[in-house]
Amino acid sequence: MTIPRPFINAAVAALFCGISVVALTPSIGMAQSTADDFLDRLADPELRNWDVVEADLYERWQLSGSASADYLLRRGLAAMEAEDYAAAYDHLTALTDHAPEFAEGWNARATMFFEQQMFGPAIADIQRVLALEPRHFGALAGLGVMLEDMGNTEAALAAYEAAHGLHPNQPDIRRLLDGLRVQLEGEAL
Repeated sequence: MTIPRPFINAAVAALFCGISVVALTPSIGMAQSTADDFLDRLADPELRNWDVVEADLYERWQLSGSASADYLLRRGLAAMEAEDYAAAYDHLTALTDHAPEFAEGWNARATMFFEQQMFGPAIADIQRVLALEPRHFGALAGLGVMLEDMGNTEAALAAYEAAHGLHPNQPDIRRLLDGLRVQLEGEAL
């Protein structure tokens, strides 16, 4: 089964950045929960409202604790949405320089590189994301897409499986994982 490139780009961009440019106003449920709480809930394969929990998690991840870092993230995401990659690069690089411990800054810049098919810099930024937030299922899924595109199917499968283990209800991750499994099973025949 082959997944069309436009679907993959949209799916991975959504996974990397959450749902487009997510509003940065914390919801009531989010005010009392940490990212770890949301990640623990998302790992439950029986979770019914996983999409709400996922959205709340992305909101939490996008809060750096610094008004200037949050502003740079918003500007970078808006520039990416407008496909102004030069401005996105400037804002997101300023963000990673200003707040190197803010995983979502690296994640947004990885998405920007991915959207431009610049897999080397995207993978380097994903490594930073995962060092800061090892349970970032979006970064793992994006890493899997790039590894699969580069022909490293075993590593891609491992990345998809890790992402799926963290977020078993996410249909895009499930589609990527199942698609690669079918491809690999077909090759084994």
